[in-house]
Amino acid sequence: MAGATTAEHSERQPPASGPPRPPGTGGRPGLRVRRLRVLILLIVVVALLGAGAVWVLYGSQWLRVEKVTTSGTQVLTPGEVREAAAVPVGSPLISVDTDAIEDRLRRKLPRIDSVDVVRSWPHGIALKVTERKPVLLIKKDEKFIEVDAEGVRFATVGNAPKGIPVLELTADQSASRQRFGTDRLVREAVRVAGDVPAAVARITRVVKVRTYDSISLELTGDRTVAWGSSERGRAKAATLSALMKAAPGARHFDVSVPTAPSVSGS
Repeated sequence: MAGATTAEHSERQPPASGPPRPPGTGGRPGLRVRRLRVLILLIVVVALLGAGAVWVLYGSQWLRVEKVTTSGTQVLTPGEVREAAAVPVGSPLISVDTDAIEDRLRRKLPRIDSVDVVRSWPHGIALKVTERKPVLLIKKDEKFIEVDAEGVRFATVGNAPKGIPVLELTADQSASRQRFGTDRLVREAVRVAGDVPAAVARITRVVKVRTYDSISLELTGDRTVAWGSSERGRAKAATLSALMKAAPGARHFDVSVPTAPSVSGS
């Protein structure tokens, strides 16, 4: 009787384990399907957002060039800069080739030393110009060629700008000119003009280059400065400032050897 009860009890118990489930059925595969659907949905959303962004940037009327502004001009006018830049007004702002505009400005307007072309969202292009500054003038016929601190001849003007000395290259057939060439001598004169003390530069009328190591200055009041070569420019500038303070009535100053300067005339 006890055995029968035990057998009957055993028949009522569920099997410890059933047969293996076929692949792709049950809870975990279903989770993978839901994740796949979410991933597909995200891809679709990202694609739509990307397409929308492309349309806004290139196809819509919202982000197009409507105005061009300029800054930093001194001799040039804003109109000259805008005309040379030839910014494609009405084009999508994102498609404007800023590098091409920079190259165009520097090529058409040599007075421009550097320029930044900046997108000014949502409708503008800003042209930030830095002009070259003349440190010397080369007289040609009745006009003047402006030369900057790098020796670049960048503009020809009818009237000499105030406070800018004129360069005189003398002894055209000198051995120094044949050896170094005109461009090298011009650069040497530019170096000297850049080293001259500011107070002296304002009263310098002429920078005269006879040879590579014989450069002199003609100042207002019939005063002259023998500078020598362009070497040791800072030392010569300091010595010249000291001499002019010590002997304000002198007419000639020689700083070609800054450690052994001299003055003469009164």
